[in-house]
Amino acid sequence: MQTKTKILIAVESIDVDDSSGTKGRVALIKNMAEVGYDVTVLHYTQKEMSIEGVHCISVKENRYSRHFLLSRIQRYIYRWFKHNIGVRQERKHGFSYTWVNDARTIAKAINSYHPDDFDMLWTFGKGTSFRMHAGVLRLPKWYHKWYAYIHDPYPQQLYPRPYNYVPEGYKKKRYFFREMTQVAKKIVFPSLLLKDWMQSYFVDINGKELIIPHQIAEVSIAETTLPTYFSFSKFTILHAGNLLDLRDPKPLVIAFANFCKLHPEAKENSTLIFLGKPSIFDNYLQSEIKKNTAIYASKDYVPFEQVYKMQQEASVNVILEASSEISPFLPGKFAHCVAANKPILLIGPYYSESKRLLGEDYLYKFEFDQIDALTQAISTLYAKWKTDKSIPLNRPDLEAYLSESYLKKIVDQSIK
Repeated sequence: MQTKTKILIAVESIDVDDSSGTKGRVALIKNMAEVGYDVTVLHYTQKEMSIEGVHCISVKENRYSRHFLLSRIQRYIYRWFKHNIGVRQERKHGFSYTWVNDARTIAKAINSYHPDDFDMLWTFGKGTSFRMHAGVLRLPKWYHKWYAYIHDPYPQQLYPRPYNYVPEGYKKKRYFFREMTQVAKKIVFPSLLLKDWMQSYFVDINGKELIIPHQIAEVSIAETTLPTYFSFSKFTILHAGNLLDLRDPKPLVIAFANFCKLHPEAKENSTLIFLGKPSIFDNYLQSEIKKNTAIYASKDYVPFEQVYKMQQEASVNVILEASSEISPFLPGKFAHCVAANKPILLIGPYYSESKRLLGEDYLYKFEFDQIDALTQAISTLYAKWKTDKSIPLNRPDLEAYLSESYLKKIVDQSIK
């Protein structure tokens, strides 16, 4: 009898409501279990949580260490005197007291297991934190089974322009990341362009890379009720996700306004919806909403199950990327949009992982200055919607690429 492949995973969080990154990691974990792997998850969510079919263990913060004590001293000094003593720590060592404490805590948790009992150890980060990876760096006995998952460029100064933030201690951060690429068995990326981008800075990635895209995973939404601003009877264009500083909604808003002028009746049976937390574009959106009541923007975060159901029910889903020369990221919502089987309006730079996957012949991909073409695309989709309320994306190739069966194929091949 063939034994199951056993995977140990160290992950920052499994709370899908805390970030888009966590949604992607949880979908990947779910599909690992779905294809028959025996999955144990050490998560740093700091509360008890579970994933069906997965053995989940909450790793508690070590509140008795020297670094924890220093982090609290730092916090109180800043609260009382507005002086951040942690800056010197980060400049000298690259990381905060809290970060170091967390990395050591997760290392201790992983060290309670033995490599002989697992086929692989995966580490998942979140945002700008790679604490799980730093924990494994302290455990050489795991290197030969370590799959280090890289979700974003790191350190932050390696983000494509016009991002220009340089974090404190960036040299130490680069040394840390370089060491990780040197010792891990595999470096896993959700995007081919992200792999190419990071490999241009860290040459040791070459030959170790695995590309595993964000997954289509089952989400239970049957009992989910939708807010009153979502109408099943309208032609709905939906952007789900926070509007980051460089994720400018103006091209889409202008094109939608032009569309409403070309089709006056559309203001009554069409809507453009933005879902996400407050952003620097709030004032702009509110001013546009006053001009055009067919536009709606949520005031704050919307629960994941509601967002996912709206993506399934929308007429058109939008992927809005940062205004840059290249977007090597694969947005977490890409898998959700493909699963919805509705047309995707993609607005992004010429070099984009999403555009690469959609292909040269895909009709509804645009750059930021292509307002007229975007307006025409909305008009075309509206005309199709009036004829048939369900407009399919019809991309079985993408469904297969984002599927659990493709995941299993890639992971199984990597073990051999």
